[in-house]
Amino acid sequence: MKNVLWFVVGLAGGFVAAHLVNKDPRGHELLAEVDARISEFTDRIADAYREQEAQIAGLVESAKQAAGDVAGRAADAVSDAASRASDVAGDVASAVSDAASDAADTVADTARGAAAKLSD
Repeated sequence: MKNVLWFVVGLAGGFVAAHLVNKDPRGHELLAEVDARISEFTDRIADAYREQEAQIAGLVESAKQAAGDVAGRAADAVSDAASRASDVAGDVASAVSDAASDAADTVADTARGAAAKLSD
């Protein structure tokens, strides 16, 4: 509690001293110069902040574009794989159908041959 009291007394003393210094023309000039330097410093900090913010925004935009490109390429790869799988499935179905047809023809020919032998 004692430290808080000293802090408050220090603040009040600082305000009183600044008020008294500001009344004198030389003191007013000194405070104006300090204020100008503080304003210059804060302006530089603000400019640096805006510059960093712009750089980060550029990096984020680049990352978004890269992610979009990767997603597009992945979608194309999936589409190509699905198309190839469909083509392979169609080829397999055609081969199975041809094999079944050939087997049916062979069975029919064998049955006709057996029927002809039985009728003789």
